[in-house]
Amino acid sequence: MPPSGLPTPLLELREVTVPGRAADRLAGVSLQLRSGERVALLGASGAGKSTLLAVANGLVAPASGAVLWEGAPPARSRRLRQRQRARIGTLWQDLRLIEELTVQQNLNAARLAEWGWPKALLNLLQPLDTAANSAVLREVDLDPALLPQSVTALSGGQRQRLAIARLLRQQPTLLLADEPLAHLDPRLAAELLALLLRQATAPRALLLSLHRPDLVGGFDRVLALRAGRLVLDTPPAAVDPALIQALYGAGPSPWPDEPR
Repeated sequence: MPPSGLPTPLLELREVTVPGRAADRLAGVSLQLRSGERVALLGASGAGKSTLLAVANGLVAPASGAVLWEGAPPARSRRLRQRQRARIGTLWQDLRLIEELTVQQNLNAARLAEWGWPKALLNLLQPLDTAANSAVLREVDLDPALLPQSVTALSGGQRQRLAIARLLRQQPTLLLADEPLAHLDPRLAAELLALLLRQATAPRALLLSLHRPDLVGGFDRVLALRAGRLVLDTPPAAVDPALIQALYGAGPSPWPDEPR
């Protein structure tokens, strides 16, 4: 247990720096994310939001600093590292569904890290785990009758829900989402945000990158990046219009020590 008496964080970044061409993509970022927390991540384009999520799910290794998963660094064994990363699920803005496969096969793709290659190949030849796949489709308000359908036959809203269902099929503890509401109409964005927030109950946690500050009300905390630096970690009620204007470069900055 940490000295504060709180449970060990699911994810902890300590002074993480990721270099870029002209400037650091992340510069000395430290944060903690605990079980049951729903955290929104704000910042202008290029502020470092996608980089932070890539560090969190292990796709990008920082040049300095530490990334801890449940209090421990990444495992040294490749197999153990894969199992660690399988507990971190990412919903990408472009969804990354496999167009050539069925809904059922896309859902089972979330289990490949646990299955290994023999069962993965079998997944291409016959339906597997139909009951589990039907259950996650119902969780996102999709009809299990879609399981044999090709992904190409789905509407845009169905694809979004399928991507969330695949995330749930992975059975992760930490949910990461990289601007999943971008380019959606307001009604669909509100529905999908509510769906994601419902999933983030203990032992799960959610870190979701947002391009719309008006949607932070349902979260427990709001983080904000500016020029690769974490400049905000606050309850949603403290995010006022002046702060948003400053964050997106439309008003005077309350962070005088940031690099220019």
